[in-house]
Amino acid sequence: MKIASLKASLALATIFALMPLAPAFAHTGTGTSAGLLSGFMHPITGVDHLVAMVAVGLWGAQLGNPAIWILPIAFPLVMAIGGLFGVSGFDLPFTEIMIAISGIALGLAVAMNIRPPLWVAALLVSVFAVFHGYAHGRELPEAADPLAFGVGFVVATGLLHLCGIVIGVLTRWPAGAQLVRASGAAIGAIGGYFLLSAMGLVA
Repeated sequence: MKIASLKASLALATIFALMPLAPAFAHTGTGTSAGLLSGFMHPITGVDHLVAMVAVGLWGAQLGNPAIWILPIAFPLVMAIGGLFGVSGFDLPFTEIMIAISGIALGLAVAMNIRPPLWVAALLVSVFAVFHGYAHGRELPEAADPLAFGVGFVVATGLLHLCGIVIGVLTRWPAGAQLVRASGAAIGAIGGYFLLSAMGLVA
């Protein structure tokens, strides 16, 4: 009975603690709520970011342990550093081009089932993460809380990696492995389009 009462008390405490957050997320005004929501939506609504982040999860799942966890952890951590560069106004050239190249490279890695040493894969993912984070930081909404914005895009990135991992688990079956590689090819093609767009060759 004591355990049941304790659980009930904790549940009620959690509900009351979360209640003030409801109105905060009901709008995208200023401060923390604006930063968190804007940061969360930024990777999801940007297709060039979305496909690269899903590709990290796909590639990690394809490579297996420990890459399945190391790559999706390394990317958001390093991306947060890139976000700090962006917020600070640091000038990082070729950002859009590198973001597009990340889609091409990661997509092809999945499509071709490339299996480099773990440190090479982690280094490649981390380099791309700097540019993705920088782009997020540079697009911080006016009057939004930078820290909340950073937390938002890191959480969204982690969820996108998780989506890639869930899809990547299909590699355990031959048909699933082909589907994962086809997904990588599609991501690479999307990255190619964004590269041409960044170079001004397509609308």
